[in-house]
Amino acid sequence: MDGPPAVIWREEVERLLRYEDLVPRLEQALGLFSRRDAAAVLQPVRTAVPLSKHGGFFLLMPAYMEQDGVLCTKLVCAYKREDESSLPATQATVMLLDPLYGNVKAVMDGEVITAMRTAAVSAISAKLLMRPGAEVLSILGTGKQARSHYEAFTQMFPFREVRVWSHSKERAESFVASLGGAASACVLVEAAVSGADAIVTATRSTEPLLLGRWVKPGAHVAAVGACRPDWRELDDRLMEEAVVYADSREAAMVESGDIILSGAEVFAELGEVLNGTKPAHRDKTTVFKSLGLAVEDAVSAKLVFDQWEDRTSSV
Repeated sequence: MDGPPAVIWREEVERLLRYEDLVPRLEQALGLFSRRDAAAVLQPVRTAVPLSKHGGFFLLMPAYMEQDGVLCTKLVCAYKREDESSLPATQATVMLLDPLYGNVKAVMDGEVITAMRTAAVSAISAKLLMRPGAEVLSILGTGKQARSHYEAFTQMFPFREVRVWSHSKERAESFVASLGGAASACVLVEAAVSGADAIVTATRSTEPLLLGRWVKPGAHVAAVGACRPDWRELDDRLMEEAVVYADSREAAMVESGDIILSGAEVFAELGEVLNGTKPAHRDKTTVFKSLGLAVEDAVSAKLVFDQWEDRTSSV
């Protein structure tokens, strides 16, 4: 309890957080969350305060994991930016607290944590729901989430081909070039997703841009953008034809425009599949709607802090 909180900057979070360490911890956290056991996990739906003057929201995401002794919250400012804007779309800070004393143990950059835990959970959804032998990955978007999803998916799965699309041809080409030529840029969404086994939508879109008629039967879609009740990335046909999964059923029914406006039913949470209480329909077209859970931030922050403590104690 003594002393000021640790401050862990972005560069150090990047060094300390690895997908091979993060994925199994997130799988455990998703399973605990879906058991709805208040003795294990307490997490309300995030609080959103509109920043109307600036076209954004201030989000508060607390979580308490009693058996692990983890108390954490993430503070996020998220904005609807124009494509040509140089301002950031999100800014995030994660605070790790001591649940016994209530003091702040660490304050750390939340951008890397958000990007990596989101991509890792999407990759877990693919691990559970994507058909075996998947060869083609399509990524719609070229922002931070697009990059983290590229890294997570290509580390965990042996895709033969990766395609990237953006509203801007120049951004798509620049993104592909930054990957060292390991992907190809597409001008049209249809060209990017045609025949793809896995599709990641990580855009700022507020209207459907992925149409069901373009999606290969049996493909898996990880939908990461459109995190407001009036925003969409996926059209009604895709939502009607797919088996829909989510990280949180409750959050999806409050925050996801793709689910609310299409009237789609959430068949299961990922945690329910991990717990064995709901099946993984690999033989069907599947959609995983990602909203992001505070418990994901909590286990990520705990992992970073533990690694940081190990390093500083050995110096």
